[in-house]
Amino acid sequence: MSNRVVCREASHAGSWYSSSGSQLNAQLDSWLSQAQSTIGPARAIIAPHAGYTYCGACAAHAYKQVDPSVTRRVFILGPSHHVPLSRCALSPAEVYKTPLYDLRIDQKVYADLWKTGMFERMSLQTDEDEHSIEMHLPYTAKAMESHKDEFSIVPVLVGALSETKEQEYGALFSKYLADPSNLFIISSDFCHWGQRFRYTYYDESQGEIYRSIENLDKMGMGIIEQLDPMSFTNYLKKYHNTICGRHPIGVLLNAVAELRKNGLEMNFSFLNYAQSSECRNWQDSSVSYAAGALVVH
Repeated sequence: MSNRVVCREASHAGSWYSSSGSQLNAQLDSWLSQAQSTIGPARAIIAPHAGYTYCGACAAHAYKQVDPSVTRRVFILGPSHHVPLSRCALSPAEVYKTPLYDLRIDQKVYADLWKTGMFERMSLQTDEDEHSIEMHLPYTAKAMESHKDEFSIVPVLVGALSETKEQEYGALFSKYLADPSNLFIISSDFCHWGQRFRYTYYDESQGEIYRSIENLDKMGMGIIEQLDPMSFTNYLKKYHNTICGRHPIGVLLNAVAELRKNGLEMNFSFLNYAQSSECRNWQDSSVSYAAGALVVH
């Protein structure tokens, strides 16, 4: 038996973000220095997962709310872009590499999740192909650098869950969300607009196309801030907004709903919104990004 540690390589470094530790560190520093820490310590954040040139500045507004002195475990819930998945999946890796430093997976929590029978195992190939979790690793490493030997991560790939499954996973994760030493990172971009995304909803009363997109996204963001999973589901059914992390967001909202039943007071605020470009005609396309944080009172 070999005792070789299974590592997930930083497969998107050098393309989606810098593979140079010093360059990456300087970029993250710069974005974080321009964001305000207004509502921390965050118990959960929603942040985008595109290339850093597009969304790095936006994501900083969420990561600025993280308090490394209280955080010991970071759950990262990202949507599956490449493989069809009807449940959630855990990584076969023990360590996730980043250009800053390596992150350890919490094997005890993984073992506990595995025992529930609700998870499947993704292949290392699937893990390395997927960007929705990886794009949060450098930011997690940066936000936690002052306590880098004192925390572990719990990466979870979230499939195309039914409403019932979102409730079941929400109930399962609620006990972890209740613990102040846990942080949840919910990986999601917002509207993917344009012919290439097969989504061209346009409300002309809003003016230019990009204004219509912003209005649609902000409607969804307002509903997320209400922390009501059913309202969010209804919004998606009505507008079909192409929010790629809708299932991870659904899991978070259901976890929050579970804890609120027990009297835990929480609120969620979005802190930043951005678009990759301003769409003005039908040939254009864009992806939207939003960053926000959940705090417990």
